[in-house]
Amino acid sequence: MLGVALDYARTTLKLETQCIQLRDLTFRPCEGFYSKAAQACTWPCSITQMDPTDQLDRVYESIVHWADVILVSTPIRWGSASSLYFKMVERMNCIQNQETIANTHLLKNKVAAFIIMGGQDNVQGVARQLMTFWAEVGCQFPQFPFIAHSRGWSAEDMERNVCEVQNSRELRAATQQLVTRAADMAKLMVGGQVPEHPLAGGGRKAHTANSPAACNKSTRCRIQDSICRTVSVRIRSCHPKID
Repeated sequence: MLGVALDYARTTLKLETQCIQLRDLTFRPCEGFYSKAAQACTWPCSITQMDPTDQLDRVYESIVHWADVILVSTPIRWGSASSLYFKMVERMNCIQNQETIANTHLLKNKVAAFIIMGGQDNVQGVARQLMTFWAEVGCQFPQFPFIAHSRGWSAEDMERNVCEVQNSRELRAATQQLVTRAADMAKLMVGGQVPEHPLAGGGRKAHTANSPAACNKSTRCRIQDSICRTVSVRIRSCHPKID
């Protein structure tokens, strides 16, 4: 379906496209510099700076500097996105970390959309992880930001699954509509029709609560006690009777 999407973008929408297949790239896994010190995880990625054979610079260049729409396609592997996808996004911590340590938004005016295909189930779980990550690095989404296909846990005849996807007119049409929605959203953002607002740090990664000193221990205890009683009542009232 990714091929269908890119062909439609080029021929019908007259857009420039690039296709990067992670399986064709040689790149090292994240070495966890951020876990040692926040300032050690830098942009550009220190791995690509130190290792001239590391090819993830192609992904960085395309996502940060070139693309307006980022269309991510992944199979479902054991109920999750592919291991190659996770290997890539772990290396993208250097992009997200710029928000945390430098207040720098690298993925500005970017739209992300997703194609999820697989013989196994858990489409919602895969979509949830994809959207959480790409939202956290600053991307926007079109309405209905993903399409997906899965025949479920018990369907192991993969040749039938591939055939169904390749010959489905409905999936082709849905893929083309997804590209159209993503491109329309990107045009609004690049054209300045989506207003920008300062980003408050509260509630985001590495934020500090800066609670007032007046919030004393007795107040915290009363609030906690009230929460515990309320939750307890709700759990008991919803628990089924067992004979």
